[in-house]
Amino acid sequence: MTQRRLTLGRQGEEVAARYLEKKGLKILARNVRTPVGEIDLVARQRGTPAEAVGRRKQRQIVQAAKWYLGDDPNKTLQPRFDVVAVLLGDHDVLVEHIPGAFDA
Repeated sequence: MTQRRLTLGRQGEEVAARYLEKKGLKILARNVRTPVGEIDLVARQRGTPAEAVGRRKQRQIVQAAKWYLGDDPNKTLQPRFDVVAVLLGDHDVLVEHIPGAFDA
């Protein structure tokens, strides 16, 4: 392969890596050589804050809500469990609201 093609390939790989990072992926490895070929980029999609509210966290929130509601017999609230996820960027803020994200 010529030097020009190698340079062009490296530049293209760098552009691709920056693009993926801007889309929220994390570059785990570059130029992974295997017996059957090479992988230029290995990337992983970053999880969103909303994904952090898994089964364990949901159970904890439900238990806290039961405690809160049971603490005062005059409370007549109908609970709904929403998730509000906030992503802070360099110059912007993204808020994702999932009404009724899970049930008790």
